[in-house]
Amino acid sequence: MLLIGYGNPGRGDDGLGPALSEAVAARALPGLEVDTDYQLVAEHALAVSSHDVVIFADAEIGAEGAYSFREIAPGAPEVLGSHSLVPETVLALCETLYGATPKAFVLGISGYEFGEVKEGLSARAAANLAEAEAFFLDWLQTAAHQREAADA
Repeated sequence: MLLIGYGNPGRGDDGLGPALSEAVAARALPGLEVDTDYQLVAEHALAVSSHDVVIFADAEIGAEGAYSFREIAPGAPEVLGSHSLVPETVLALCETLYGATPKAFVLGISGYEFGEVKEGLSARAAANLAEAEAFFLDWLQTAAHQREAADA
């Protein structure tokens, strides 16, 4: 599995994705590779292509709860540029360039303060991060058990 946490920690709550990936990376969990970046780019398609499951973690605006979690599929972008791709586009590039179609999910963590240039998360976003991390660790454990059962 691959977890990609992305966003700009210099823009307040936009750093939620990197904060999650760094916290999870510090746990050094077996079977999980972790990547942290400012944004998704075409080169992520290569990293994604060598995994069965990928989770994209990013800040989210306007979510109903502390976080959201959903499965996604490859999708064509309206405009293809070299910067700031969405997860569905990374999956489409992965499929087109490398013939790989891993299961993919987006973990959106609710943030509130994005406008000004500042390091650190708002108090509400930090609380949401803690909830999202707990959810992710539980989900990861369940997914690992399901894979073990399928392999048996």
